[in-house]
Amino acid sequence: MSFPDLAPALKAAMPELRGRLLANEPMAPLTWFRVGGPAQLLFTPADEDDLAYFLAHLAADMPVLTVGVGSNLIVRDGGVPGVVIRLSPRGFGEARAEGDTVRAGAAALDKRVAEVAAAAHLGGLEFFHGIPGTIGGALRMNAGANGGETRDVLVEATGVTRAGKVRSFSNADMGFSYRHCGIDSAVIFTAALFRGRLGEAGAIRARMADVQNHRETAQPVRAKTGGSTFKNPDGASAWKLIDAAGCRALRVGGAQVSEMHCNFLINTGEATAADIENLGEEVRRRVKDHSGVELQWEIKRVGIARR
Repeated sequence: MSFPDLAPALKAAMPELRGRLLANEPMAPLTWFRVGGPAQLLFTPADEDDLAYFLAHLAADMPVLTVGVGSNLIVRDGGVPGVVIRLSPRGFGEARAEGDTVRAGAAALDKRVAEVAAAAHLGGLEFFHGIPGTIGGALRMNAGANGGETRDVLVEATGVTRAGKVRSFSNADMGFSYRHCGIDSAVIFTAALFRGRLGEAGAIRARMADVQNHRETAQPVRAKTGGSTFKNPDGASAWKLIDAAGCRALRVGGAQVSEMHCNFLINTGEATAADIENLGEEVRRRVKDHSGVELQWEIKRVGIARR
């Protein structure tokens, strides 16, 4: 499937645009599941100013979706209409320590932020080492692992509104809750400032090693997967509910519930996005029938089904 090519008209309307704008660009290679259709337009801004310029000149009714490294994303097989914005490490990937803080661009890998903090003898950010995504996603989802969450360490975030205005948001402004932040979903986060605490380098590195070891021994990190599929319900673990409902190793087409950790779905090699999403919905149905708990998706599902 392909969409009408809007790139020439947009480029003509934005003569000062410096970023890369591509039409009908495949999205599957940009996601960990390696499935899904194309983006009608894929825009990679050069920097924050370029992003603000683009949004300020983009029609207000044009759909916009922002993605990171695609670690918790299902792009449906029909693709994504409108504009997909992907922040690149070149313009948004810097991470550096400043005293007891770490300043990071939204495209910086969470793991990289933990490494920069450790090199500066800053503890408290070790949990980022176990999150397979970027800082932009961590801000949007209040990402957490191993007992830590983004809201525990964030000082402030910077983002660009749909109208192209750059704004700062304090920790209190973010309205954090479990795997959620309260900032308008149209805001595109571009950077963040985190505060750590000075500590002993060996102890910090040991905690990071524990985080990495737990991830590698408990999760299918080398499979085509999207991380934790469902949010943990209050007082319960999603994987235990899924296991109790008999879903471990359950398959739909080329998609399978991981035998190693059954809150992970896997593309065994030939899955479509529909296979993965349908498998997730079947898991939700069986858990609801077995325990009465209605699991909520943690993985973001975007785009349209193949016609």
